[in-house]
Amino acid sequence: MNTIRVGIVGLGRLGKVHAKNLAFAVPGAQLTAACSIVPAELDFAKNELGITNTFSEFGDMLNSDIDAVAIVTTSGLHCGQIAQALDAGKHVFCEKPLGVNVEECKLAEKAVEKHPDKVFFLGFMRRFDPSYAYAMEKIKAGAIGKPYMVKATGIDPEALVQGAIKFAPTSGGIFIDMAIHDIDLMRWFLGEDPVEVYAAGATFKHPEFKDAKDDETGVAMYKCASGAIGFVHVGRTAAHGYHVETEVVGTEGTLRISPIPEKNLTMIYDTNGARYECVGGFPERFAQAYQLEMKEFIDCIIEGRKPNVTVYDGTKSTQIAFATTQSYKDSKPLNINY
Repeated sequence: MNTIRVGIVGLGRLGKVHAKNLAFAVPGAQLTAACSIVPAELDFAKNELGITNTFSEFGDMLNSDIDAVAIVTTSGLHCGQIAQALDAGKHVFCEKPLGVNVEECKLAEKAVEKHPDKVFFLGFMRRFDPSYAYAMEKIKAGAIGKPYMVKATGIDPEALVQGAIKFAPTSGGIFIDMAIHDIDLMRWFLGEDPVEVYAAGATFKHPEFKDAKDDETGVAMYKCASGAIGFVHVGRTAAHGYHVETEVVGTEGTLRISPIPEKNLTMIYDTNGARYECVGGFPERFAQAYQLEMKEFIDCIIEGRKPNVTVYDGTKSTQIAFATTQSYKDSKPLNINY
C-alpha cells in the first residue's frame, strides 16, 4: 500500500491546515473525501482542494472508498468518531484533545485496543516541530544530564482575544483549552507524570473572562514522584503576537526552545529600533510540525508500525488538565490520580 486514501472531517481553521497538507504536501497521502456540516467548508474542499467526494454525514464518508480518516471536529465529537472510524476499518488521525472528559478518553482507549491492526495517531504536533524534536534528541544523548524541571509558556495574541472571550463560556477553562500541548511536552521531556498540582489564575485586562468564570492568564506548578518539577504559564493577551516558549533544565545544562517567537530571521531597523517581527498564531508557528506529524501518520500506515504518540498520552494529558482545573477552582494543591 503505497498511497493512502484519506477522508477528513472538519474543515475549520485547523482542518484547512491538515487538508492542504494531505492534499499537496504529504508524500503517500491522497485526500479523496471531505465531510462537514458547514456548506462553505465543503465548497472549500471542492474549489480549493479539488475534492469531488464531499459529505455532510460522517457515516457516509466512512462508507466511501478511503483507507484512513483525519478527525478535526469540535472536541466533544472526537471519541465517538474515533470509535466509529475504527469500527469501519479505517486508520485514524485525531486532533487534540482526545476527549472532553476522562470517561470519554477511556472509551477511546477501548476502541483503539479493539483494533490493534489499525494505526491511531493523536495530534500532539509540537513533538514533531524540528526545534522540540531536536531538544529531545539532545536530552536522549545526555547533553543536559538528567532533566528535572520544565518551564512552558503559551500565550495567544491580544489581537485574537475577542475570539477567546466568545469561546470562554464553553472552552472548559483556560487550562483545558490552552495547556494540553504544554502538559504533553512536560511529560515528554521529564519522562514521567506529575502527581501533584497547584494552579491559579488572574485577569487584569478583560473582565469578560471573569464573567465566564475563567481567567485570561493561568499558571500551574507540578511535582513528580521523583521530585522533578513543571511550570506551565498560559494566557490570551500577548501584545507582541503568538508566544510559545519552553525551557528544560537538567543536572548538566539547560535547553531553551523559542525564547523569542521570531517570524523569520529578518531584523527590521526603523524608528522603533532594531526588532524582529513575531509569528501571529499557531498555524504559522507550527506549520512545519503539522506537516511532519501528518507525514508520520501516513508513514506508519504504509510501513505497518505504530506511532510513538499513543491514545494513553491523550488520556494522561486530559487527566492532568482536569486536575489542574480543579486545583484552580479550589485554590489549593491537589493530588493527581490516574
